[in-house]
Amino acid sequence: MGQKIQDEGEFKGWKYWDSDAFEAQLIGPFYFRTEENGASVGAFRAEPRHMNGHGNMHGGCMMSFADFGLFTIADKVLGDDTPGVTLSMSSDFLSPANVGDLMEVRGEVTKAGRSVIFVRGMVTANGTPCLSFSGTIKVLKSKPNSRVH
Repeated sequence: MGQKIQDEGEFKGWKYWDSDAFEAQLIGPFYFRTEENGASVGAFRAEPRHMNGHGNMHGGCMMSFADFGLFTIADKVLGDDTPGVTLSMSSDFLSPANVGDLMEVRGEVTKAGRSVIFVRGMVTANGTPCLSFSGTIKVLKSKPNSRVH
């Protein structure tokens, strides 16, 4: 569903979704890959454009990355051709992130049904937990208004 492979830079060889203009062009791109142990990880490097007026990462940016994480974590369950949308997400801020930090997201699918996938995860900055989250993905039968990961 719009997966591309980054061909240069720090995230060379990582995948990204180009079908979501907000993630791919406005605040991202955000990248993901499968680690040696089979787990999925998402990542990006924090830039000045991601910061709030206090110099820390904007909460909306961090939550958007967590939303991306829902789909990164559930990628194997969803598969390449199955569309989904975020049904709900809750999050708790734990610590700030700063310019230059390596932002990563990891987690697990806690339950996968035919129509809903439950996910929980953690966003970290240089390995320090910043945001814990949980959410549900609604599995769709067809692509809705071009808004799909």
